[in-house]
Amino acid sequence: MNRSKNYFKQSAWLSGLLLVALVAGVDSCSSNPLNLSPTDPGGGGGAGGGGGGGPVGRGPEPVVLGTAGTYVILAKEATTNVPTSDITGNIGLSPAAASFYSGFAQDLPAGGAFATSLQVTGNVYASDYAVPTPANLTTAIGDMETAYTDAAGRPLPDHIELASGNLGGLTLPAGLYKWSNTVTIPGNVTLNGNANDVWIFQIAGGITQASAARVILTGGAVAEHVFWQVAGVVAIGTTAHMEGVVMSATQITMNTGATANGRLLAQTAVTLAGNTIVEH
Repeated sequence: MNRSKNYFKQSAWLSGLLLVALVAGVDSCSSNPLNLSPTDPGGGGGAGGGGGGGPVGRGPEPVVLGTAGTYVILAKEATTNVPTSDITGNIGLSPAAASFYSGFAQDLPAGGAFATSLQVTGNVYASDYAVPTPANLTTAIGDMETAYTDAAGRPLPDHIELASGNLGGLTLPAGLYKWSNTVTIPGNVTLNGNANDVWIFQIAGGITQASAARVILTGGAVAEHVFWQVAGVVAIGTTAHMEGVVMSATQITMNTGATANGRLLAQTAVTLAGNTIVEH
């Protein structure tokens, strides 16, 4: 009888230890941000394609931008700016006319095909400037819409509804990601991979990026291989930082002091407020 009692006491004690260890393990896991990235990013096969004997890229094929890729900002209805912004690359507006630019203080020579601005290291194009600008912009807008449709239609996503659309604190490898609603970036999100890796984010809602939140590229990842296909409004918060080609079916808004490396391609308007945007 005493042996039996001792046996049950020892069993209960061991069960308690196992329960404590299990709870501690769960708490430890839940306190760490999700890291989906492999330990050797880009080391395996993938559709992204490598080149020159470098690491093979993971993820889908890059989205082809066509002539839309010659602009750092391209919009159809308006591009407004609260000075002073610092933009590296060409900007274009069509079918809206040059009067739908604001805040750039453009200098247009008589009969010129493009204007210049002290805030733009590049050229400023509009649909009512001299030839060949109108036709070139029409082609670029068509290419922008084609690229958007291509990105939106990519099949077989690697991740669906990841983290319910909350990307704060995540580390994401190359791949195709899909959400049926709005995506939020309340804190930093890291994209980890090599220069051949490709990310496509298919977002049926909008993007809301919090003030000071950053999209961070590590491991050699490059902005030109990151594609944000967004059906709704893209709102980049005050002093936040975005990386990649942002393709919105509606509007892209950069709040005061926000920065971006990549391109802003909007099928309505782009709104700026003292931003730094660099073409990649």
